[in-house]
Amino acid sequence: MIYWLIDMLNGWDFPGRNLMNYLSFRSGIAFTLALLMALIFGHKIIRRLQRMQIGEEVRNLGLEGQMSKKGTPTMGGIIIILSTLVPCLLMGNLSNIYMILMIVATLWMGAIGFLDDYRKLKYHNKDGLKGKYKVTGQVGLGLLVGITMWLSPQITMSENFEREIVTDNETLTEVTVSTDEIKSPQTTIPFVKNNNFNYQWLTSWISDAQAARTLGWLVFVLVVVIVVTSVSNGANLTDGVDGLCAGTSAIIGVALLIMGYLGGNVIYSSYLNIMYIPGSAELTVFAASFIGALVGFLWYNTYPAQVFMGDTGSLTLGGIIAVFAILIRKELLIPLLCLIFFLEDLSVVMQVSYFKYTKKKYGAGRRIFKMTPLHHHFQKAADPGAMVKWNVPVNPIPENKIVMRFWIVGMLLAALTFVTLKIR
Repeated sequence: MIYWLIDMLNGWDFPGRNLMNYLSFRSGIAFTLALLMALIFGHKIIRRLQRMQIGEEVRNLGLEGQMSKKGTPTMGGIIIILSTLVPCLLMGNLSNIYMILMIVATLWMGAIGFLDDYRKLKYHNKDGLKGKYKVTGQVGLGLLVGITMWLSPQITMSENFEREIVTDNETLTEVTVSTDEIKSPQTTIPFVKNNNFNYQWLTSWISDAQAARTLGWLVFVLVVVIVVTSVSNGANLTDGVDGLCAGTSAIIGVALLIMGYLGGNVIYSSYLNIMYIPGSAELTVFAASFIGALVGFLWYNTYPAQVFMGDTGSLTLGGIIAVFAILIRKELLIPLLCLIFFLEDLSVVMQVSYFKYTKKKYGAGRRIFKMTPLHHHFQKAADPGAMVKWNVPVNPIPENKIVMRFWIVGMLLAALTFVTLKIR
């Protein structure tokens, strides 16, 4: 809104008028506003949740310090959502299609998470919204984003390619970004020259060119749906100990901000030999606001937590990360960048599958981990009599140490994600 207001007053000459034209300035203000909002209004929201007696229902799973969390206010994801959206509405270009999609994704996943938390609190159980309804909402968002990217004329990309320049003494390689903006289901992939992969390659066996292009876009939409669903569920499972999901998401957010900024700048895109996406640089404002909101939320969410984000927050974080990565064409880097989310997800799948298999085979279910999701495995003491394949460590690790170690791993994964783009 402020961005529009300054643009409307473009003919007026007053101090600081041109500052809003600088993406770095608007991003810095968005980060600061989000951080201050989370700190100032977060305290008020927590007190309001306490007065409404919106506390966490805790089942005794035998984890150290677990029962002390009972009654801690939940649904704190509202703090993250408000602190992210308000600075974007003030400092962002609301006519930008990328900004619009991110705002829609935030509200969409926030609504699903809110309904889930509301049902848990209303009926005093941990089930919440049925899984099929959550998946339906996630699939719906994936379809919305994927189809919009397919059909919107505002969403284009420019290919990067190399050419050799032969001089008297040596041959030089120059990277050039095409001046033509095209509609193409291309994305970034590591370990290959130019880092570009076109989903239409998967349908190139079809003789009809138009049918091949259409099917290529459909494959892209399917990938979008899978990414949105898996990342949002992974973030949801990661939200189990104080500060883990918010801190991990902030680290991922910083990596995505850098990628979005570089990919939205034609000069940096050419220099680094990465895909240029016109208009996507506006996402830097959203990412800065998102990171500021998470840092502010961590003020209250680090151990011992004064508030939990609930599904209102965790589903929203996963949806934001997934959609952001898709919009900047980095969704195939998600398995490495968000590996913590996927390991949390995979640990649950492995545990359930192995338990069912062994119960059918031996008559009694056995486990791979002491407990899932994965972070709970490190919280639980080893039981010598339990039929667990991986029964270490013997002693439970303190919760704050688990979180810090996961954060360190998240930083390493973010660094490795950037490294993969230069290994060819």
